[in-house]
Amino acid sequence: MKTSRREFLGAVAAGALASRLQPAALPPDRPLVSIVKIRNGDIDSAVERAIELLGGMREITRGRERVMLKPNLVSPDVSATTKLPVVRALARLMQAARKDVSIGEGSAAAAPFNVHGSEVFRTTKPELLDPMQQDVFDKLGYTELNLHTGDLAEVPLAGAFVFDKLTVHRSLVETDLLCSVPMMKTHVLAGVTLGMKNLVGVYPGAVYQAVRGRMHDAAGKVEPSGTAAAIVDMVRANKLGLVVVDASSAMEGNGPSGGPLVPMNLIVAGTNPLATDMVAAATMGFDPPDIPTFGWANKAGLHPERLDQIEVRGESIESVKRPFARPHIVPWSIAGRGWATREI
Repeated sequence: MKTSRREFLGAVAAGALASRLQPAALPPDRPLVSIVKIRNGDIDSAVERAIELLGGMREITRGRERVMLKPNLVSPDVSATTKLPVVRALARLMQAARKDVSIGEGSAAAAPFNVHGSEVFRTTKPELLDPMQQDVFDKLGYTELNLHTGDLAEVPLAGAFVFDKLTVHRSLVETDLLCSVPMMKTHVLAGVTLGMKNLVGVYPGAVYQAVRGRMHDAAGKVEPSGTAAAIVDMVRANKLGLVVVDASSAMEGNGPSGGPLVPMNLIVAGTNPLATDMVAAATMGFDPPDIPTFGWANKAGLHPERLDQIEVRGESIESVKRPFARPHIVPWSIAGRGWATREI
């Protein structure tokens, strides 16, 4: 059967369109990060497109059956936490890929449990941690796994900066893929809080206290922020293989709570946590050397080191960049003397 010129050109056009829709193969030494705009409030479509640009959920999760989504639910304040539609969209995509999905978190503080008036308290008591976590889940629309208490396990960590072994919830040890789903925010200790910083929330309060006072105290002896080195230790102790940054609404200034909100209307995603955080921070106007966690990640042997070592798909960094009002950085040696100093 002969093919007409019209049919031939139509087939060529269709092939060209398909090639544009399918992500090209990524060189193995260059991480990929996607930036997608949320249009008309359609978070589901933006999350789905961000994942497609990474190769699709089936490819991302190939060979990994148990997946945990870790949102940032620092408190019951909806303005300072990961938005439920982002996590719901990821859970739907993972379930469609036939994965066993859970959602885990260990929130920092909530009244009346470890917040009394304006004072925040440290605590390791399950009788406070358990109802606090359930209260946060309920108020934000989540009801899932409390990472503060329960069946805990020790994970040895060679070459650690702060802890040569870490205690985590056993579910994290048994998880094949940890997906960090942070809200894009600034942070008065860490500079920014994104995918890697979000893992502070898997330090169980039953061991490290509800506001991670013991973690900060130990990390503050290693480096000034009291966070960066401990963040990298926890990243290395887990199977963090996907970061999806909720930048539908972001926070600038003195985050991680109480800062002004910024309507970024973006989803930033990647399977390399450091690369994803570097790109997300760049959209906020931060260069990699501005963020101590990135430097400590490089010291641990994590890559990349520069933005030009990352392939960005979707929107360019420059097209969506908005310089954030920067936080007033406070070293832990000072912050630790005036915030959450007492234990209940």
